[in-house]
Amino acid sequence: MAHELEINEATGEASFASLRQPAWHNLGTVFQDEVNTAEMLSLAHLDNWNVRLEEVPVPAGFTSDKTYSFVSRTNPFNKDQTDILGIVGERYTPLQNEDLFSFGDNLLDGGGRWETAGSIKGGRVVFGSIALANSITLDPNGIADKIDNYLLINTSHDGSIAIQASITPVRVVCANTLNLALQSFKGKNASKQTFKIRHTQTAEGKIAVAREALGLANTYIDEFSELANKLIQTEITKAQFDKIVELAYPAPEKDSKGSFKKHDSKIDLLNDIYVGQYNNTISGTAWGAYNALTERLDWYRSARGGNNESIYASASGFDPVINAEKNRLMKLVLASV
Repeated sequence: MAHELEINEATGEASFASLRQPAWHNLGTVFQDEVNTAEMLSLAHLDNWNVRLEEVPVPAGFTSDKTYSFVSRTNPFNKDQTDILGIVGERYTPLQNEDLFSFGDNLLDGGGRWETAGSIKGGRVVFGSIALANSITLDPNGIADKIDNYLLINTSHDGSIAIQASITPVRVVCANTLNLALQSFKGKNASKQTFKIRHTQTAEGKIAVAREALGLANTYIDEFSELANKLIQTEITKAQFDKIVELAYPAPEKDSKGSFKKHDSKIDLLNDIYVGQYNNTISGTAWGAYNALTERLDWYRSARGGNNESIYASASGFDPVINAEKNRLMKLVLASV
């Protein structure tokens, strides 16, 4: 289902508010049926890239005591085309997507299924999302607010990130991505939301990696559920919500380039979201306050240079700046109730 990007003329913010599904669905291939890892790679055009190194020639008149290489791949849609993904140093070892996701079937054996996979940033970053079996229902006898949990696996072909996994809860009704670093709220002993995955060649190693990832995911989900249940059970007044918003986004001290108008529009938007169709069942709770703030970040923001991919990537958890902002907003909500 396609939706046009809407721009709020007052704030310059983009809106995909009518599109309610996990943001990474718009960055890759969505699998309607269960697939194994090899099928996932094929359907998502991630197989047979032949990622390789090609030495960067030193220009005439220059010298270098180090060797640098292009990381290149065969374009998955045009086999006669080669794409350069980055420039790396001597210690970089390229891996194929088949190697990067080779532990995937062991993850599926633990109770999950590939839901989406693809690449962004011109192929430099590849990802796959696994829908986990253990969803959460907050206040099951009342509001019954459902959260689906995913393991989002991503890595890069330019040396910028290692193979990593992120446990990513998504509120079903609005598709807000609630990727929180619980250590920020529960102390240093809280479970990690994002962790590195070691690359291993052996079958035993792949099983061990999958078990570790699923164990970390299950522990995180339990701790996240505890936090979310606390928030949905905490009632707040409209005045408390207004105070949270004021602390999150203080009014500008002077009107520069229409900053007063932009600020007022942002506050009005947050108030509309707070009692809107996706939030009306939880408004009046701390959970509703946090989701209103998160919803604006995920679905109402400026597209960089009109690049829709950047919005979806940010809402998916690929942008550390947005992730840090969500943690900041959670701290404000917890400190205000």
